[in-house]
Amino acid sequence: MPYPVTYYCPRCGAIHELEREGYLSDKTVTPYPLEGWNYVDPDEPFEDAEGVDGVRIGCGDEDLLLSGDDLPAAAEAPDSGCDGPFYLSFVRFENGVEIEPEPAGDRVTIGVGPGRPRGPDSPGGPPGPSGD
Repeated sequence: MPYPVTYYCPRCGAIHELEREGYLSDKTVTPYPLEGWNYVDPDEPFEDAEGVDGVRIGCGDEDLLLSGDDLPAAAEAPDSGCDGPFYLSFVRFENGVEIEPEPAGDRVTIGVGPGRPRGPDSPGGPPGPSGD
């Protein structure tokens, strides 16, 4: 039997509601997808679906967005979303071991390894006054 479960948009705080089964396998809610996770839209099957690792929620989706009297007591959430996506990621296991998620995106390493640009050995600048 599905139950309503609410999720806050991590960008703007708008509250969205999904119908979920009794057992929740939620890992995180993030403004970005996790690397290697497969997401589906909320209107696609996602509970115990093969190859589905999470749900991509469109913030502001009128079918999911709670506003006005539907908001939980004392919620200071906006009545409309920010129109950006956010991602509900489920717990994943490989060979019985839980997989720790890594955010997708470019990785940058600064100042490590050969070929690294060198700065000046001493401060440079205009010459000082001469003692003539």
